Amino acid sequence: MKKLGFALVGCGRISVKHVDALKNIDDAELVAVCDINEERAEKCATKAGLKKYYTSYDDMLKNEEVDIVSILTPSGLHPEHAIDIVKKYRKHIIVEKPMALKLSDADAMIKICDLNSVRMFVVKQNRYNLPVSKLRQAVEAGDFGRIFLGTVRVRWARDQKYYDQDEWRGTWKLDGGVLANQASHHIDLLEWMLGTPVSVMARTETFMSKIEVDDTAVAIIRFESGALGIVEATTAARPVDLEGSISILGEKGSVVIGGFAVNRMETWNFAGQSEEEKNRVLNQYAENPPNVYGFGHIRYIENVIDCIKNNKQALVDGLEGRKSLELINAIYESAETGREVELRFKPKRSRLGN
Repeated sequence: MKKLGFALVGCGRISVKHVDALKNIDDAELVAVCDINEERAEKCATKAGLKKYYTSYDDMLKNEEVDIVSILTPSGLHPEHAIDIVKKYRKHIIVEKPMALKLSDADAMIKICDLNSVRMFVVKQNRYNLPVSKLRQAVEAGDFGRIFLGTVRVRWARDQKYYDQDEWRGTWKLDGGVLANQASHHIDLLEWMLGTPVSVMARTETFMSKIEVDDTAVAIIRFESGALGIVEATTAARPVDLEGSISILGEKGSVVIGGFAVNRMETWNFAGQSEEEKNRVLNQYAENPPNVYGFGHIRYIENVIDCIKNNKQALVDGLEGRKSLELINAIYESAETGREVELRFKPKRSRLGN
């Protein structure tokens, strides 16, 4: 079977990971890139080894053989671009996180893909980190017994220079705050491990940067199972990044995955477990291969290709991607109202996308 042709819409920071990942996948070929900023488009094309680039995705999709379009534009523009591309060209789409900022936009994206028999995949590459995969296995196997607490922490450093790179950064309309941008992967993992959330209480603040949105947030989540979840997220760590982590505690064991991006197994303790078995897991699943750049993106795109070629269920399709977006909106709703917010809900005060 022939390689699937990929095209990138948006050549910003995240495009580097997509370009490098596609170079390392046998069944994929990057055939075209575009960005309204010609300098960025040209730079991305050069890195990808392409002889030409586009500043319009309409021109690109009319002139190139493309099977899958990866939408890497600012978050608030994902719905506009995804809906337009699906309507006009009926291409399968990969959408970087978060899939949208407004829940209504996410629903519109899901609907248009269903109407046109198009597959949509939302990028949650950290699910493929080796330590995270092992943690998920333990959750599914019931190794924790009753899980009572899950915590994610994002303690990263993003200074004013970072936010000033582009006009859309740090805005409610196109970017969202630390929860929608930097912590969205971690919130997805917390929900993936603990199940359906039923309510949330939250506070957000802006401490270190001159931006519209928050740079620091905390939230307490109650899950259907009875477990509690804690989200702590900030881009105000100084002077450098500290961690991106998840901890899961249950009646029979505890696991902590740390590192910069939930990529290093730090604790693996279960009742009745031998020291030999504990050390085996810590060694085998200690960290993603250090010599493979963009490990999670490679595994994620490989899954996309497998799903399309073999008509399989995606790990993170539009409906799955919507789950964490709803929780993030609920967190912002709580921060705005100062009240506990029940899931499922219709956003009234959440500022995301506005």
